This record gives sequence, structure tokens and C-alpha cells, in this order.
Amino acid sequence: MLNAESLTVKYNAKEVLSDISLDLKAGEIVALLGPNGAGKTTLLRTLNGTVPVDKGNVILDGRLLKSFSRREIARKIAVVAQENETKFPVSVMEFVLTGRFSMGTTYGWESDSDRGAANRAIALCGLSEYRYRNMNSLSGGERQRVHLARALAVESEYLLLDEPTANLDLESQALMFRIVRMRCKEFGSAAMVITHDLNLASALTDRVVLLSNGRIHSYGSPNDSLTIKNIERVFRVKVMLDENPLSGTPRITATF
Repeated sequence: MLNAESLTVKYNAKEVLSDISLDLKAGEIVALLGPNGAGKTTLLRTLNGTVPVDKGNVILDGRLLKSFSRREIARKIAVVAQENETKFPVSVMEFVLTGRFSMGTTYGWESDSDRGAANRAIALCGLSEYRYRNMNSLSGGERQRVHLARALAVESEYLLLDEPTANLDLESQALMFRIVRMRCKEFGSAAMVITHDLNLASALTDRVVLLSNGRIHSYGSPNDSLTIKNIERVFRVKVMLDENPLSGTPRITATF
């Protein structure tokens, strides 16, 4: 389990996260929602150990995260960051294989096991025909799927995904969530996903965190968190809710 215990994070003496407590359990997807500037990306980076904690702790499988080496963290927590532009010419396969660096040995890291994990991740993300294509020749949405494949190739216990559906069409957004859900349900991984699509989060995740001004406003099931009152307070927009006929979860429509 990945736990945040009363986290406070400051940038230049300004609190950007305040008293955050939550957990990420095996087999589940947690959506992290909130307006721009709410602290979502900072929270993911804190859970991955790349942003230092001013107060509180991050606990990974019963141990303080700060007691792990960076390589140990990389083996357990895979990240799809928001900044995904690739500036140098590498093939899709080469890029996905970089996700296996944390598994490397003294004599090199590109083993048969690494190549097998990369190929499985590429196929899972529907990218087999792009395996030897140059990353710089792909569309933004295709590159986004390659970044997910790189994270999946790690075969880690935890996935932290910062807007993985950005630049994707509706079909690809649904595919992305289905891939993450399958990995969580079938392999016991756990995922936290930042998204701006409240309806995808409602239909396809197990729990929802609504973050506002660096604090948790609501944390629970989609039905518990995505209420009219909570959404209007956090996003400052009027909405109406009805029930998604397939998932039974809230379906949100902004009213103008």
C-alpha cells in the first residue's frame, strides 16, 4: 500500500499541500481531480519522492519512502508525467525499454526479460505496428500511449499518471483507462490518475479525490465525492447530475 500521512509541502514558504492523508490500495484506481493550481501534480510528485515533504510522511509497503533508494522507488512506482515531449530521435521500442532501467544489472539492462516486458506493454497499448517508428514521427496522442507503455513495462506495483488522456480522442481516452483498469484488476497494481474529465473518472475509477487549494475537499467513491455541492464548490461552476445508465455512477453536465 502507498500511503500519505498528514502531508504538508511548501514552495518558497507557501503551502501548496496541506494535511493530505490518503492511501492507494492494490487493485484499485483513484482519480485525482481539481482545478488548475489545486496541487494535483505536486501530490503525485510527492508520492513518488521527487518533491520533499515538509511535514508528514509517505509510506510505501510499510516503510518510509525516504528510506528507499531512487532505483528501488523506480521499481515499485511507475510514473507517466505531464511533460511528455521527446526531443531526441529514438524508436518506440528503445523508449519503452528505458522504463526497464531500474531492473538493470552491472553488465547491462536490456535482457530478454526486459524486451519481453516492453513488447507486452507495447501490444497492450495497441502500438505493435509502431514498435520501430521514431518517436518524433508520432502524433501527440500516439506519444502519450507510448509513455503509458513505458510505465507499464516497469511492471511495478503502483502507477502514478498525470493527465494520461491529454491529447487523446474519446476512443483513445477510454482505451487508456481500460488498460490501466485491466493492469490493476488482473495484476494487483494500484493507480492514481490525474484527469480533467469528471465523467471518465466517475465511470472508470474506484475512488475520487477532490483537491482544492492544496487540501482534500472530498475523498470517497464516485457517488460520495461527485455531488453537485462538492463539484460546484471545488470547480466554481454550476452542474447537473444524472445517473450513468451503464456504470450507475454520477454523470456530470455543466450548465451555462
